Amino acid sequence: MTSILDWLKILVLGIVEGITEWLPISSTGHMILVDALWKSENSVLTPEFMEMFTVVIQFGAILAVIVLYFKKLWPFHTKKLRRKRSWFAEHSEVRAIGAVQDFCDSYCYMDKIVMWLKILVSCLPAILIGLPLDDWLDEHLYTPVIVAIMLIVYGVAFLFIEQYNKKRAPRINTIAELKWTDAALIGLFQVLALIPGTSRSGATILGGILIGASRSLAAEYTFFLAVPVMFGASLLKIVKFGFAFTGTQLLVLLLGMAVAFAVSIVAIKFLIGYIKKHSFSAFGWYRIGLGLIVLLYALLSK
Repeated sequence: MTSILDWLKILVLGIVEGITEWLPISSTGHMILVDALWKSENSVLTPEFMEMFTVVIQFGAILAVIVLYFKKLWPFHTKKLRRKRSWFAEHSEVRAIGAVQDFCDSYCYMDKIVMWLKILVSCLPAILIGLPLDDWLDEHLYTPVIVAIMLIVYGVAFLFIEQYNKKRAPRINTIAELKWTDAALIGLFQVLALIPGTSRSGATILGGILIGASRSLAAEYTFFLAVPVMFGASLLKIVKFGFAFTGTQLLVLLLGMAVAFAVSIVAIKFLIGYIKKHSFSAFGWYRIGLGLIVLLYALLSK
């Protein structure tokens, strides 16, 4: 049976997810910390359910990106908007390929299709490395101490990289300027976020800045990259959980996602506005401070 405090915890987790998923401060890390500090275990909020919940709640945050950036993300249009000139230099004589070209010219924004292909390239490293290690990561690394260490390590990294980046002009300001090799490199940085406390958005933003992307582009690409990554991670956790939800558990999950969605709308708008005038250094200092507090708590609670 769930109490009022249990429902309040779900609300808090939804708020924490909505804020921290997009800011480079580690959403998974914060969710683990809240769950560790706010103990509540019953027939609804079981350890297995909460392990699934802390990942699947991210689906609400994904919907916020889709709503805010739908026009930039949706790659199809009606035939009325068919281009006068083909996207392709010449029409293939191979019937199947020619049919695909005709479909693309009639119904697709090919620049957005190419963007999604680049996002797929960025996803591949995390898929190839993360899927085989998923159970091992859950068993060995989802602890407050690991979270604290990674908060501090990447907090220091943000400070150093922002200092280093002050003297450089970005060479990549739009996704069209992002090369395929750049997309692959950002994907490799995303692999670092498999360790809780790293921050998926933090790792990919740092990676983007290091390869020469502007801060605003690095953040926006991170938002778009989150859609397939977080959808896949959520689906994997639901499959592993076995779709064995009780009615109350399903309600808990939907509430958490709804809160995460609403808060994410605000958080994304805040971050985009913030980085136009400020660096990421403040997030670096926050990570270091929080990491030290968590380490101290872990030592005192032994």
